[in-house]
Amino acid sequence: MFLKDANGDLVQVMDVQELIDPHKDTLHVRYQAGEELGDPVEVKKADLVFPSGEPLPRCWLDPHYRVHF
Repeated sequence: MFLKDANGDLVQVMDVQELIDPHKDTLHVRYQAGEELGDPVEVKKADLVFPSGEPLPRCWLDPHYRVHF
C-alpha cells in the first residue's frame, strides 16, 4: 500500500497490520524516490495521508475512537 508523507513524498507501507493497529503510533515504510528502493524507516502514522490527500481513518490512529467524552 502506498501513502504520502507531510512533504508529499510517496512511501510504501511495509506491514499493513502496523498501519491499521490503533495502538501503534509509528510504522515502517520505504520511500519511493528514484529507481532504487530506500531502506525501511520508522515514521509517525499521524504524518501520513492517502495519495489523494485524504487523511487516514481515525480508527487507525486512535484506540479510543468510539469513546465520547
